Amino acid sequence: MDITRLGAVNSIRASANYFTGTVWQDPIIEAPAMVRAVTVTFEPGARTAWHTHPLGQTLKIVSGVGRVQALDGPVREVRAGDVVFFAPGEKHWHGASPTIAMVHVAIQAAKDGKHVDWMEHVSDEQYGAAASAA
Repeated sequence: MDITRLGAVNSIRASANYFTGTVWQDPIIEAPAMVRAVTVTFEPGARTAWHTHPLGQTLKIVSGVGRVQALDGPVREVRAGDVVFFAPGEKHWHGASPTIAMVHVAIQAAKDGKHVDWMEHVSDEQYGAAASAA
């Protein structure tokens, strides 16, 4: 058994290469594990770039209000307690609402050592599209 105490691992500010706005990551399970899990905190308006996961991704919304979108689908609103699954290879993004922060746990498995493929940033127009309830 191994216990990692709160504060033993520093929060990591997410890279502007893959995120818009201020985003913090707190690793739960890190590489080289087959499964990666991280708690991600998005300040209002912050979001990921478009991306895919070779074996899919599951998000558990822990607090706040967020937005998620799969390519060619509507922007959907998610709230604390919701669970979102993106299928393998499904191009998508996720982040906080414009006015309320959002925290989620992101879980994804690796294929050939790769957990994610990052793409272009989500435009303000894409992000600003009216969100429908999930």
